Amino acid sequence: MNTPTAHHSVIKNARRLVVKVGSALVTNAGLGLDHQALAGWAEQIASLHQEGREIVLVSSGAIAEGMLRLGWSKRPSAVHELQAAAAVGQMGLVQVYETCFRMHGLITSQILLTHDDLAQRTRYLNARSTLRTLLSLGSIPIINENDTVATDEIRFGDNDTLAALVTNLVEADALIILTDQHGLYSADPRKDRSATLIHEGTAGDPYLETIAGSTGSAIAKGGMLTKIFAAKRAARSGAHTIIAWGRETNVLIRLAAGERVGTQLVAQQATLAARKQWLADHMQIRGSVTLDAGAVQALVVEGKSLLPVGVCGASGEFQRGELVSCLDQNNREIARGLINYNHTDTHKILRIPSHQIETCLGYIDEAELIHRDNLVLV
Repeated sequence: MNTPTAHHSVIKNARRLVVKVGSALVTNAGLGLDHQALAGWAEQIASLHQEGREIVLVSSGAIAEGMLRLGWSKRPSAVHELQAAAAVGQMGLVQVYETCFRMHGLITSQILLTHDDLAQRTRYLNARSTLRTLLSLGSIPIINENDTVATDEIRFGDNDTLAALVTNLVEADALIILTDQHGLYSADPRKDRSATLIHEGTAGDPYLETIAGSTGSAIAKGGMLTKIFAAKRAARSGAHTIIAWGRETNVLIRLAAGERVGTQLVAQQATLAARKQWLADHMQIRGSVTLDAGAVQALVVEGKSLLPVGVCGASGEFQRGELVSCLDQNNREIARGLINYNHTDTHKILRIPSHQIETCLGYIDEAELIHRDNLVLV
């Protein structure tokens, strides 16, 4: 594992933060909203806000609170019941936050997002503009997934992913994920007594994924692995990630002061431009193309566009302008981008030199299958 040279002081200088709190924390392990805990985080956020920092809060808990209000002891599996629980619970969740922040003279705002809101470029820009305006007005945006209308196709899947995408969206300096664990351990501490806390690591280090596992809880959907992936996503816009125990005394204030708490995952790669961040995290991939070794070299090493001649296979029913994954011949994803031809025409021009596209199809839109401006390495 690579050991980064940065220290927790990187959070100390962060001006814009995204703070994510999980269901198990917010609902006190499912026993209804923990008003005292929510009030504590609101007080800490208010203190950071007073220092001139901008804070976006991503909070789980709507479905769990809805379950309590509806008298359900077991999380339902039916989508319409989950959506009903979210609709009921979101009222209570936002009501408590509004009350807590008002005690400190802060204005809150609620934003509910589905993946469609960030996957479509226009809606992505609208969401970005709205959030930036709210922050400039001194509001504390409170964000949750819009579970009331979300289906599997448009879900983020967990609020760790949502928090990372919001971090990219607002170009935050750091993402703080508050959880029911003290951070990332070398093994699951609930099963292995020899497990040790990893204080620092590099976001995107594959070793972290191998030790994170995928354990969640009956209340929370995400496990430690989703947090590792979230850190990797957040790092694309240069944001560092902290994973810490949410009930640690004054955890946010201490982190902001530069104290070493939990696990810090440092972003070391160069910041991607905003449009390429959007491409990299656009998860509704419509298909894939398989590249030969020469095309992989052209994309990864030389930074070139993808030409049809270097593509030896394609799958999926994608349309022109949709996102596709670029795979090497070992089926590893190396890039993703917006394709210039639909799936039918792509199959026709596989292995074809660009100057023969018009002869083959009867027309030519672009010489490239995917232009480098619409492509990002992953």
